[in-house]
Amino acid sequence: MYIVIRKYTKVRSVADAARRAKSGIGQLLRESRGFRSYYVLDGGEGVGVAVMIFEDRETANAANEKVREFVQASLHDLDLGDPEIIAGEVLVNIESDA
Repeated sequence: MYIVIRKYTKVRSVADAARRAKSGIGQLLRESRGFRSYYVLDGGEGVGVAVMIFEDRETANAANEKVREFVQASLHDLDLGDPEIIAGEVLVNIESDA
């Protein structure tokens, strides 16, 4: 499993960005080979974080390029700026037994 985290620190409206990402990025990711899941969280004070989970690095990199293009084309009015990107292979995965 491979995770990509994109952290934006100057988001004018994280809620609006999340709403718009749900439809646009959500569709792109659903169509991407190797896609597992996607999360957006509001870190407070203009910080928005997107977490994408894929089967492997190759599929993550291919989808990440599509996401970058969508953000530049469709969310430019939110002045997101350049994200800090952290990515890597999952080393430990613990899930609830419930």
